[in-house]
Formats: sequence, structure tokens, C-alpha cells
Amino acid sequence: MRIFEVDEENFHVVMDGEFSRGQIVILKFGSEFCEACSALDMELEQLSSKNDKISIVAVNTDQSPEIAEEYDVYQLPTMIIYKNKETILHDAEGVILSEDIQKIIDSRL
Repeated sequence: MRIFEVDEENFHVVMDGEFSRGQIVILKFGSEFCEACSALDMELEQLSSKNDKISIVAVNTDQSPEIAEEYDVYQLPTMIIYKNKETILHDAEGVILSEDIQKIIDSRL
């Protein structure tokens, strides 16, 4: 299971490192006080525990608002699924079940 909590200091290093390892990266934006974010966290943990080619990079928008601004995040939770640094497979707002996230990934690879 590869889940990284990042901030402005280590965000790009972690993202670049996971891309260089050939990982599918799910970039998740959330907040400590967002109930839907906690629900999505559980789904992402379940997904990452079943698939070692997926890394989760989590941004707390309360602590790192600059990253959220850079990605035009206005609703929580938001996730962006990357195949690699240049290719976005999917982006979504709200909670998505782990099985549905896996189906999205499988259908676009």
C-alpha cells in the first residue's frame, strides 16, 4: 500500500518519484473536516491494498491550499487518476467506490 500525505515542500518530489516508478497515481484532495473525504479515503485504502501498481498522493487542502489552487480544486473530495505524468485517465468529485475506480483504471489502460 503506497499512500503519501504531501504538502507544498514534498508534493512534486513524491509525484515525480511515483511516476518514475511506473505507478498509476491517484491524486486526492481532501480535508480533515470533510466526511465524504473520509469515505473516499477508505475506498482508496481498500483499492491500494489490492493493487501494488497504484499510489495514492493525498493533499490536505486546509494545510496546502496552493496545490489545490494549482489544480483548480473547488469541491471536496476531488481525485485525479494519472496513468503517467502526461496522461490523466479520469478526474472526479465526490465519493467513488473502490471497485468503480478499478473499473475506470482498467477500461482506460
